[in-house]
Amino acid sequence: MVDDFLVRALVAGLGVAVVAGPLGCFVVWRRMAYVGDTMAHASLLGVALGLVLGLDPGLGVLMVAVAVALLLAALQGQRLLGSDTLLGILAHGALSIGLVAIAFMETVRLDLMAYLFGDILAVSGRDLLWIWGGAAAVLAGLAAVWRPLLAVTVDPDLARVEGAAPPWVHVVFALLIAATIALALKIVGVLLITALLIIPAAAARRGARSPEGMALAAAGIGALAVVGGLLLSIGFDTPSGPSVVVAALVMFVGSLALPARG
Repeated sequence: MVDDFLVRALVAGLGVAVVAGPLGCFVVWRRMAYVGDTMAHASLLGVALGLVLGLDPGLGVLMVAVAVALLLAALQGQRLLGSDTLLGILAHGALSIGLVAIAFMETVRLDLMAYLFGDILAVSGRDLLWIWGGAAAVLAGLAAVWRPLLAVTVDPDLARVEGAAPPWVHVVFALLIAATIALALKIVGVLLITALLIIPAAAARRGARSPEGMALAAAGIGALAVVGGLLLSIGFDTPSGPSVVVAALVMFVGSLALPARG
């Protein structure tokens, strides 16, 4: 008989995979991996904020990720610093502030490694509601902006001229990434969230016939990575979050053997 915690872990991982795959396709297409990494690193500050305010850490992560997303959108046109420099400052600055803030919370018992690298085997029934409810909301939001987001991704100038991509599309996309990061925190942790976004999408890219086909394939690869990672973690007593990423990486390497589609 399968243990309840394994069933919860599998259901939670699948919930994150089905939303991270399609959203990750846009991260790959738009070359925004570093943006996702910045928001993911900043999410540890959200854990500290949630603890200070007496909220669920997931809500704190969502609040900070949304704040960083809006900040990045607001600073998109600034010329004071290069975008990579700005992202680096925000990513590592927020991560360091979060670590220092948590260190000052002497009365709070916190498994820091679980937040940094995930602990899918510790998912609760309440976490499942949070993950699947959030995943449904993110998928609905992505479906609503799919066409304008795809238009501005394929040809930004043409989309702007034809009015096919209103300015708020970029903000909505950043908010969807923020929400996905909050959902994935317990699965792969702060340091590996971006990997779950980009590796399945990158693996699906080589054999994809259409954007929609790539999105579905990325979700499927992410789901297989969750299953493979869980089997690896249970069979060899390895960390669950990194095991999921390793499984995704194996599939990415395997995808390189597929013929590229023009």
